[in-house]
Amino acid sequence: MIMNMNLKLLAVTAFLLVFACGCKLETSSANPNANAKSSPAMASNTASAERSTSNCSLRRDVAPVLHGLKIGMSPQEVLALFPESKDDAEVKALLARPPSQFGGTELVIHPQKYPSKDKFPGIDHINFSFLDGHAHTINVGYTGPAYAHIDEFVNKFVTGTSLPPADQWQAYPGMDTQMKTLTCQDFEVRVFAGGEGGNLNYVLLTDLEASKTLKDRRAKAKAQAKPSPSP
Repeated sequence: MIMNMNLKLLAVTAFLLVFACGCKLETSSANPNANAKSSPAMASNTASAERSTSNCSLRRDVAPVLHGLKIGMSPQEVLALFPESKDDAEVKALLARPPSQFGGTELVIHPQKYPSKDKFPGIDHINFSFLDGHAHTINVGYTGPAYAHIDEFVNKFVTGTSLPPADQWQAYPGMDTQMKTLTCQDFEVRVFAGGEGGNLNYVLLTDLEASKTLKDRRAKAKAQAKPSPSP
């Protein structure tokens, strides 16, 4: 019995580790409400790793538009879609922060706080990561609905777009029924379905070219920080 209990504990621990790694994506995958602000980096790293295995030849000009939002937008263009957001204390605080050493900034929008909320039904929050003033990741966190399988969410999402159906997306190992990714030439879309009533559902859109630029800057800074070898 003790051995069976230990095996169960190991299985649960392994699942939690996979879940944690897969769902943080750098804008909070599993729980966008709590961790989404720190997810874009992991998303871009994962995206780069998967890029070579993609059979999607679509380019950024046909990348999906998420409720009027698209990669490459400036913070001002984003705020224009949410009247009164410029006066929001939380938004103002984020906008006042200086860019990181690599040129990155972040923004979080809660659509239901603004007069335009009817245009964003079922959305709890939207997290943006900007590089040099342009959105390179957009994470839309939904309040539902629940989906029995991720394919249902993906096929609903791709309706009316140029994106292929769910059977051409890559399932995330260990979370085949909850998460799928489509990695194209210079953008990536990741879709997750989960939580009670689907309250952890999200769609994460990433500009791969911008993510590569960010990765290169980090690598260069790391290399420059290494001490020179002694003569």
